[in-house]
Formats: sequence, structure tokens, C-alpha cells
Amino acid sequence: MRKIANVIWFILGGLISALLWGIGGIVLCITIVGIPLGIQLFKFAKISFAPFGKKVKLNYMEHPIANTVWLIFLGWETFLVFMLAGLLCCITVVGVPVGIQGFKYAKLAFAPFGAKVYSKR
Repeated sequence: MRKIANVIWFILGGLISALLWGIGGIVLCITIVGIPLGIQLFKFAKISFAPFGKKVKLNYMEHPIANTVWLIFLGWETFLVFMLAGLLCCITVVGVPVGIQGFKYAKLAFAPFGAKVYSKR
């Protein structure tokens, strides 16, 4: 079931989302100052290709200063957008699996520094 869901996700926007996150990461990695942020955007790109069957594990205390700065300037807005998207998708029964993926994105958006994205296998 995960494979089918990932294929549908990929076709209906996952590829575009992953490419945009990846391009953003590449642009940030061009500058020395932006490399840490660019690496975090690559995590979003990784999960955007095929989010079903992946898990996000946060470790806020691995980089507390970087996560706090992220949360103040970028994270809270991104977190709220993904939470709202997840809630809106969960209004219908058909949208619940997509809503769960939105919550997964929100979790990553809250504190990406030190977070790990891995398969559930």
C-alpha cells in the first residue's frame, strides 16, 4: 500500500515539491553561511519524494541554538502551514493519509537540525 501511495504522491506533486526543496537547498549551499540551512532543506526534499513509510525523529537538543534560531525566523511559520494543511486534509476520510504526511512535515519543520528521516522498515 505504501508503494501505491508514494507513486500517487510522486505524480500529484511530490516530484515538484522535492525539486523545489532541493533547488532551495542548492541555492543556500552556494553561500558558506547558508550551508547549514541548505542541508536541512535537503531533508525536506528527501521526505517529499516518497513520504509514506518514512519516519521523522527529532533531536532538538543536538543543535539547540540552531533549532532555536530556525524556530524564531523560519520554523514557526512553516510548522503552522504544515499543521494547517494536515488538519485540512484530515477533514475527509480520504484525505487522512495525506494529512498524516502534513503532520510529519510539521514535525520536521519544527526542529530540523539534528532530526533524522528514515524508513520504517
